[in-house]
Amino acid sequence: MTVPQNQNPAERRVVVTGPPRQTRRVPGYYRPRTEIDEQTTLGHTYVRSLMRTQLRAALTVFAVLGLLVGPLPLLFAAMPDTRRVEWAVLGFGLYVPLVLLARWYVRRAERNERDFVRLVEDR
Repeated sequence: MTVPQNQNPAERRVVVTGPPRQTRRVPGYYRPRTEIDEQTTLGHTYVRSLMRTQLRAALTVFAVLGLLVGPLPLLFAAMPDTRRVEWAVLGFGLYVPLVLLARWYVRRAERNERDFVRLVEDR
């Protein structure tokens, strides 16, 4: 290697590149995933919010199910000797509402989780 005439070999600088040893955080910027991993108060709030929305969906399904199935014993007691009607209502009449209710719950829970992931990943 030749040294330019106007530069002394002792004055040369060597630049070494490599991965940074520390990353500097920008003030005012936070990462929710880090908050959750470090179990800070803010991370706890994020997780508690997800759990609250999931619980709200589950309680909604439970309430609808209770309103749908709860009055059936009273209805059956009011109708004398109708075993076939009881089996028809329990076997066929409740099947479609229960499947629709379960489908709604699964879609709602997945949407809650998608929203949470979107919040945590800053998208």
